[in-house]
Amino acid sequence: MEVSSEHLDKGCNPWKRLLLTASLLTCCLLPTIAQVTVEYSPSHVVEGENVLLRVENLPENLLAIVWFKGVTDTRHGIALYSMAYDLLVTGHVHSGRETVYRNGSLWIENVTQEDTGFYILQTIREPGEIVSNVPVYIQVHSSRYICGRPSPPVQPTVESVPPSVAEGGSILLLVHNLPEHLQSFFWYKGLIVFNKVEIARYRTAKNSSELGPAHSGRETVFSNGSLLLQNVTWKDTGFYTLRTLNTHKKTELAHFYLQVDTSLSLCRDPLTSAQLTIEPVPGHAAEGESVLLQVRNLPEDLQTFSWYKGVYSTEAFKIAEYSVATKSISSGRAHSRRETGYTNGSVLLQDVTEKDSGLYTLITTDSNFKIETAHVQVNVHKLATQPFMRATASSIRVQSSVVFTCFSDITGVSIRWLFNNHSLQLTERMTLSPSKCQLRIHAVREEDAGAYQCEAFNPVSSKPSLPVSLVVTKE
Repeated sequence: MEVSSEHLDKGCNPWKRLLLTASLLTCCLLPTIAQVTVEYSPSHVVEGENVLLRVENLPENLLAIVWFKGVTDTRHGIALYSMAYDLLVTGHVHSGRETVYRNGSLWIENVTQEDTGFYILQTIREPGEIVSNVPVYIQVHSSRYICGRPSPPVQPTVESVPPSVAEGGSILLLVHNLPEHLQSFFWYKGLIVFNKVEIARYRTAKNSSELGPAHSGRETVFSNGSLLLQNVTWKDTGFYTLRTLNTHKKTELAHFYLQVDTSLSLCRDPLTSAQLTIEPVPGHAAEGESVLLQVRNLPEDLQTFSWYKGVYSTEAFKIAEYSVATKSISSGRAHSRRETGYTNGSVLLQDVTEKDSGLYTLITTDSNFKIETAHVQVNVHKLATQPFMRATASSIRVQSSVVFTCFSDITGVSIRWLFNNHSLQLTERMTLSPSKCQLRIHAVREEDAGAYQCEAFNPVSSKPSLPVSLVVTKE
């Protein structure tokens, strides 16, 4: 039985009291009960596929379970399932693609990148007692392969979700481009890899994680390499290092600098100067453009500041240095003649290329020899070029099948499909390859006739292919 939230609000349903209880919850995650776990399959989710959020060890004698998208707020509720009455109540963010089962599991059909994010399973026991809130993060991937040939290997990278976090919040260090044949990965607090600062490790063969000496009880590692930090404090500011190891014993490192926003902290000394921060403008740039690394909150009694390419402040990586005493900016070994430094601490990167992507470091020194360090991530992308598309046939009979294939000559782009100049709405007769570069239509119908295109895109550009028309004839 399914009841809409509108029906529930009319007061004719016995579970209204339960939802009202849920509405009083804050957006903070409660401590997770150890025995309740949520895992999703497949482990690598691609647009157009179906995903199951499988619940294990669900407590007995539950009144209900509730699934939320993002935060435990009724405005973000997907569905509530009553155990006693075998009753399903859909929430505000239920899209019609979600199914909740009696064992607590959640089934989502035909996922898109908009489905990326946190999902929270809440278990409730009589009389409205919240037993647990269990978070799980799903990353819906776009194309990682170009049809006809795989993309060349790329280094693992780390992205923060959300982009910034304040004290008391949660943040996911989301990993992209995990190597193939992964054997294990390790997370460390800091830049140096050694046992004392290990947060946790994950072994693929055993599908299990082990906690390290630097684990604070607030970190969770996921099989996709990502690290969740909950209830962050200012002490969590700093570098985090991911080390991967494949079955061929090849090791790769990825660094991420986490800056915790303490501006709203009640424990913060109001007399303390504001944090030194850097903002890249724009956040994502195309090759050939300029990126301004805009600095805020320089020390009032600044004496010197230095810029470095990367995370290490050595002469080999120095871009430029400014001295207040001489009012001059000197170039370092890493200066490429495309960087311009300003006395306000900012630096302009001109005519950028993909090689300019990565972390940059700013170090300042004041008259009391106090040193402050800040880091910033620069993202540079190639402009998408027009992809080429071909079909197995341009004219077919109804009930036949056709395959469209999209080819792109650059890496780092994703693929989406268009039909008659609009985004293609997939039906149960249409399937996409894991990389989205192939579209197969089974049991073709007359309404499938029209113009098809594929579009290559990235954060800074997109380019559609020329249209390919499909003619459908009757038998």
